[in-house]
Amino acid sequence: MIGASVDRVESGARIVDGAGKTMEDIVTQVKRVSDLIAEISSSTAEQSTGVAQVDQAVVHLDNITQQNAALVEQSTAASESLKQQATRLVDAVNVFR
Repeated sequence: MIGASVDRVESGARIVDGAGKTMEDIVTQVKRVSDLIAEISSSTAEQSTGVAQVDQAVVHLDNITQQNAALVEQSTAASESLKQQATRLVDAVNVFR
C-alpha cells in the first residue's frame, strides 16, 4: 500500500512537472505573440505617419495645380489684352500712313 502511494505520488510529481514545463512553454509563446503585436503596432504607426505625409504632399500638389490654373487664366487674359492693344496700335500707326 505504501509502495502504491509512493508510485502515485511520483506519478503526480511527473504530471505536475510536465504541467509546469507546459506552462513555461505557454508563457514563452505568449511573450513571442506580445512582441509580434508590439512590432505590428510600431509598423502601423510608421505607416500611418507615412500616409499622413503623402496626404500632405497631395494637398500641396493640389494647391499648386490650382495656382497654376489661375496663372494660366491670368496669362491668357494678359495675352488677349496685349493682342487687342497691338491691334489698336497698328490701327493708330496706319492713320499716319
